[in-house]
Amino acid sequence: MSLPVPTMAAPPVGVVGLGQLGGSLAAALVARGREVRGWDVDPAARAAAAARGVTVTRELAGVVVLAVPLPAMAGALDDLDVDPAATVTDLGSVKAPVLDALGAALGGRLVGGHPMCGTERSGHEATDPGLFQGARWALCLEPGTELPRWLRAAEVALDAGAEVVPVTAAEHDDAVAAVSHVPHLLAAALAAAAGEAGPLALALAAGSFRDGTRVIASDPAFVTAVVEGNAGPTAAALDRVRAQLDRPWPDLVAAGHAVRTGPYGRSDGRRPVRVPVDRTALLALGRAGGAVTRRLAAFLEGWVPEG
Repeated sequence: MSLPVPTMAAPPVGVVGLGQLGGSLAAALVARGREVRGWDVDPAARAAAAARGVTVTRELAGVVVLAVPLPAMAGALDDLDVDPAATVTDLGSVKAPVLDALGAALGGRLVGGHPMCGTERSGHEATDPGLFQGARWALCLEPGTELPRWLRAAEVALDAGAEVVPVTAAEHDDAVAAVSHVPHLLAAALAAAAGEAGPLALALAAGSFRDGTRVIASDPAFVTAVVEGNAGPTAAALDRVRAQLDRPWPDLVAAGHAVRTGPYGRSDGRRPVRVPVDRTALLALGRAGGAVTRRLAAFLEGWVPEG
């Protein structure tokens, strides 16, 4: 198996969808000196990307990134001229449905991805080249994933400033149900309950309410598509939350505090590691809560939590 090494020229990156995530990725990669091509059905998004140095074209090659909503993923490459040798990855917040939609056509060329960042804003006006800096970027390693293509997708994430977490699609969907999709539902419930409490409660709301409800300011159609696209794992994670709420309150508060202040809630307790370019070793790193931060010729550098 021939693996790309850092001394090889980095291939161009094609970004399909130039809204907040796609536009931010394109801008970040242009700032790093990568050749970036892009396309969006919105002329305003194309114009904004071109102004940031993106070559706007339907002809895409190298690593092609699908930065479109989940319902549009299956047809995202229609009417585009994509090099049949290109590696295809995506930024979708659920991975099993993307594999179902694209896996048969793309096979080992497909590398599912999900950067854990973004804000409640959307559209090309929300573009921020620093959006991915320090973010975790889940990158799927399925049994049929071609490892050289996974590495090329990982290089894109690293160049954008992210840290790469190797996962399988099923592991990803279970994990994000707990830390992303259920929080959207809880934010909705908290906001709705506060609304029922009346204008006085909303007038007195401060930092904890703002922090706890921020994500539900996102487009309702987007949030609905995300949670319904990952319905099984989200329902299971929500059941775990309900069980926690049934505990005695002192026990619940103590347990939550311990998790949030423990090694997985801090950024200082990290042990550096080197990981071989091997599927089993990479997935073990992700399962341990670690991430890849740098690509070397024969190894990947990263970290795992201390403790």
